[in-house]
Amino acid sequence: MIQVGLIGYGYWGPNLARNIHAHEQLNLHTIAEKREDKHDQIRLLYPNVTLVQDAYALLSDDSIDVVMIATSVHQHLTFARKALENNKHVLIEKPAGTSFDELKELEILAHQKKKVLMVDYTFLYNGAVRKLKELIQVDTFGKLNYIDGMRINLGIFQSDVNVLWDLASHDIAIVNYLVGKTPISVKANGVSHTSNGIENIAYLLLTYEDEELIVHLNCSWSSPVKIRKMLCGGDKQMIIYDDVEPTDKIKVYECNLSHFIHREEVLIDYRTGDISIPKFNTKEALSILMNDLFLAISTDKVPEASIQVALNVTKVLAAAQYSIKNGGMEVKISK
Repeated sequence: MIQVGLIGYGYWGPNLARNIHAHEQLNLHTIAEKREDKHDQIRLLYPNVTLVQDAYALLSDDSIDVVMIATSVHQHLTFARKALENNKHVLIEKPAGTSFDELKELEILAHQKKKVLMVDYTFLYNGAVRKLKELIQVDTFGKLNYIDGMRINLGIFQSDVNVLWDLASHDIAIVNYLVGKTPISVKANGVSHTSNGIENIAYLLLTYEDEELIVHLNCSWSSPVKIRKMLCGGDKQMIIYDDVEPTDKIKVYECNLSHFIHREEVLIDYRTGDISIPKFNTKEALSILMNDLFLAISTDKVPEASIQVALNVTKVLAAAQYSIKNGGMEVKISK
């Protein structure tokens, strides 16, 4: 059994704990949670798990093989570095941090220590997202022309990162996964409606080497409704992925358009057809992630949510943040 220590039992920690506990090869050994009001709940659900308040007590425990970090973003890199220095594998809740250089240093340290370093981009293990990638790669979909994503809700206003780092990080990871490449530039606009200056609404426009592909992302903590939707438009089909939809999360529209020039006018011929709802694997994404972590540790498999995924997302987010602070200017993203 691989012994797991979990730091943080706040918003995401309970989901991690539940999936660790359910995995046959992982054992939830210790939970570090400084807030005493969470302790009764932890003891009720996991009576055999060691409970501590001090995260460093967990990090220094030689019986723990893996450390999972689900704390405030500003603590992620510090805890991850300490865990790697103590020869432990690491899984960090997204975003791993806001510094590309420090994240790169972690990657180097993990390589030196021969330890697995993952970031919890859960949607890369989502059955609907995987089916979406499969659908846009076949000839019946045609050439991918655009992706339009919306991730909005009346959410928790974070105190250490803006809405980009909190919500857009998911969609950037998904888009990179779907497209199979990273953007070359980004434009971003955002606004803060609070006194701390942290943007709660933001819009991103990503461009790629393929100039005909356009990606637009909208994220907000200030919406009265929760929307988790992505539209992928091809020249033969269009697909809507709606994560909030309880069952029919993916709908494929048999529609396309062709155009022809008549004198000085461009005439568009719209073609519409059937709507289909494909099946996909409905197993919980986080349980698949846990198994990927286990395989990465036990067989040296490169995990889907590798540190390289986090580095690519962090590059985009850092460039988007710079764009916001400079009036929405286009910012090139280094390779």
